[in-house]
Amino acid sequence: MATEVPTFCPLCVSKCGATATVEDGRLLALGPLPGHPTGAAICVKGKAAPEIVAHRDRLLHPLRRTAPKGAADPGWERIGWDEALATIASRLTTIAEESGPEAVVFGTASPSTSAMSDTVEWLTRLRRAFGSPNFAVYMELCGWGRHLATLYTWGEPVPGAYLPDLENAQCILYWGYNPSVSRLAHATATTAALRRGAKLVVVDPRRAGLASKADEWLRVRPGTDAALALSLTRVMIDNGWYDKEFVERWTNASQPVGESRRVWDLIVEECAKYPPETAEEITGVPADQIVATARLLWEQRPVAFYTWSGLEQHSNATQTVRAIGQLYALTGCIDAPGGNVLFTPVPTNPIDGRELLAPEQRAKTIGVQERPLGPARFEFVTGEDFYRAALDGAPYRARALVNFGGNLVMAHGDSARGRDALRALDFFVHTDLFLNPTAEQADLVLPAASAWEAEALRIGFETSQAAQSTVQLRQPLVAARGEARSDLRIIFDLAVALGLGHQFFNGDIESAWHHQLAPSGITLDQLRAAPEGIRLPLETVYRKYEQRGFRTPSGLVELYSKPLLEHGYPPLPTFTEPSISPLSRPDLATRYPLILTCAKSLFFCETQHREITSLRKSAPEPAVELHPETAAARGIGAGDWVRLETPLGSVRAKAKFNVNLRPNVVCGQHGWWQPAGELGLPGYPPFGDGSANLNLVLGQGPSDPISGSSPLRASLCEIAKDS
Repeated sequence: MATEVPTFCPLCVSKCGATATVEDGRLLALGPLPGHPTGAAICVKGKAAPEIVAHRDRLLHPLRRTAPKGAADPGWERIGWDEALATIASRLTTIAEESGPEAVVFGTASPSTSAMSDTVEWLTRLRRAFGSPNFAVYMELCGWGRHLATLYTWGEPVPGAYLPDLENAQCILYWGYNPSVSRLAHATATTAALRRGAKLVVVDPRRAGLASKADEWLRVRPGTDAALALSLTRVMIDNGWYDKEFVERWTNASQPVGESRRVWDLIVEECAKYPPETAEEITGVPADQIVATARLLWEQRPVAFYTWSGLEQHSNATQTVRAIGQLYALTGCIDAPGGNVLFTPVPTNPIDGRELLAPEQRAKTIGVQERPLGPARFEFVTGEDFYRAALDGAPYRARALVNFGGNLVMAHGDSARGRDALRALDFFVHTDLFLNPTAEQADLVLPAASAWEAEALRIGFETSQAAQSTVQLRQPLVAARGEARSDLRIIFDLAVALGLGHQFFNGDIESAWHHQLAPSGITLDQLRAAPEGIRLPLETVYRKYEQRGFRTPSGLVELYSKPLLEHGYPPLPTFTEPSISPLSRPDLATRYPLILTCAKSLFFCETQHREITSLRKSAPEPAVELHPETAAARGIGAGDWVRLETPLGSVRAKAKFNVNLRPNVVCGQHGWWQPAGELGLPGYPPFGDGSANLNLVLGQGPSDPISGSSPLRASLCEIAKDS
């Protein structure tokens, strides 16, 4: 008899509350969980959970390579867990003794787009306990603008930690963010807000998702968002549409710069360069729409906003998000009802082990010398810098990688260089549900249990105060297949094998969770008795800055950043033309006249799940979106196979018409490689002829000078019908 079990889906940042249907040890379905703060709906990826769990291609046993790196067939040999763990511990310990623990890089799939959201803090603890400052987690591609660049304005992540209070917002601003694809809990909350009369502004080159419901959809040229933000700011200043009291009291706008000028004077001067007519020429957004949007943002306050990877993957990412932060500061809506709010969290003990890594080790993070204010300052290694350390030994040689799920060669630009970097390592261990092009370069592969086969603790669901007040213990719905172990179990087992068990409660996960939960007053027994979760009676405290200031050096919102100035960067938000565009590279634009951007697919979690039948049916082939006029000029029909060519090579895709794109903009998809056997649909080689891997022909540079963010969403290409 089928039973229904409350749970939650960890496959992306939304972490939607869910109801699982289970019968005879099989997961049959996943649906919404009414009453859960993120349980209003389940996306198609979550609904595919039964297929993911039962798929015939799952990794079920630890595997060891027997063929040399670069061989067409790795020659995988099944081994036991004891041998696998002993081998890993021996190899990593030897490398640490010879070259220091910093020679070992730890990596993971982004917790925003994978079930590593369950365990990323524990992996961070393992890395720090081992002594490595190097964590490859795509921060420069999908977290820099939300979490780290904003520290130089607000002192805390805005909007990464200060989340949009969608329940009370009168205007919602989504910039480079499509929650219908990326965070369904935000999409459903936004739809509810629109029903009660809230306004919506969407900035995106594509009219995707909720952009179709927007009061203002600003179709910006990819990579020119900073110019748009500065123009909006100018219009608001010129018309007095800003919170003067907040700006004067709680930003550093009134502080002097030199003998006779204030920060505010410099802001006005910089924004004056971008009247709406000039911004229209740069961005493609009509001047009258810029003025109308500025008015809307002022008159429909409070404004809540969110940005994501649409702004991360650019050569000017840092200054772009700072320009949007400056614009948002003018509204005065930070930490106010209906603005971006730091919801009150459940009290817990920290587990990420920050105290375990010595400052002298932190100073060795790969990339910190080149970009001292970038991700490496926070122990995150960019793909570009990791590849350089593995291949060129700069600043020292990266010799090993311990990787959980991250498909580096498909997720980063310069895929072939990524493959070569992985081959150059002395030792590489990869944990995953399925083999992938990154795992193919490993020495050992470990089988991970799926999220539905593992117990996991979630403290806070982020999207609202009710969500942030909720604690839920997800119970295993079915038994793990084969010898698969949960990521968390593997992390604890590795810690014990490495002699670090004392930092991991001697391998006892329950003791670790008891420690983590202790300040909350919630016990594991209580959580197991309430699988739908327990909600603490927490309330949001607004405008906390009035008591403690902002967590910047000055205690103010730092529109003018002295740290940036001291390191030779502009202290105020500025606009710089994308590093690969028709204007910055006219030498390339003649041969490659189209602007190439890319976007997430609704049906897949980044490079995963194209082998899942129900998902692949909806998106059977790699697609490139282009305007019908652009296609007609090249003799391309809808559904034709085309060659998408960049200065780095070409890949295949199917033409998909989109009348809402500008005729000079095309939009591709990354992550294509898997076959779907049950549908008879092919896979595509990640490298070489016949590849559909977009990142094979996109470079990691020229990257953002501060963050190292790759220009994956603003480059140049040409498209031709594939003969």
